[in-house]
Amino acid sequence: TPKPSKEALASLAQHNATMCIFLGIHMIDDVVSELLKEYDEKTPVAVVKKATWPDQEIVRGDLTNIAQKVHDAGFTKTAMIVVGDVLDPGDFTASKLYDPNFKHEYR
Repeated sequence: TPKPSKEALASLAQHNATMCIFLGIHMIDDVVSELLKEYDEKTPVAVVKKATWPDQEIVRGDLTNIAQKVHDAGFTKTAMIVVGDVLDPGDFTASKLYDPNFKHEYR
């Protein structure tokens, strides 16, 4: 489907934020190509087929191998592509908002 250039995947990926892409699984190779213009090739990706359904399936990888894994799994529709470091946060430090030991005048 045509879209404004500002909404191109490569443009949206410039911030390296977490992205959730729906209705793109049939063109996973093109999606990966666009994402690689901005994300590191080792950026984690998860593809969730039929999320929350009893027959849900999840394929995980990174931008170097997710397209092949999706093809191997036979995913062709009804799948969400999630890309970003949120899938493998590494040295992530949670916000103090959720730290039970954090105190200020409103707690």
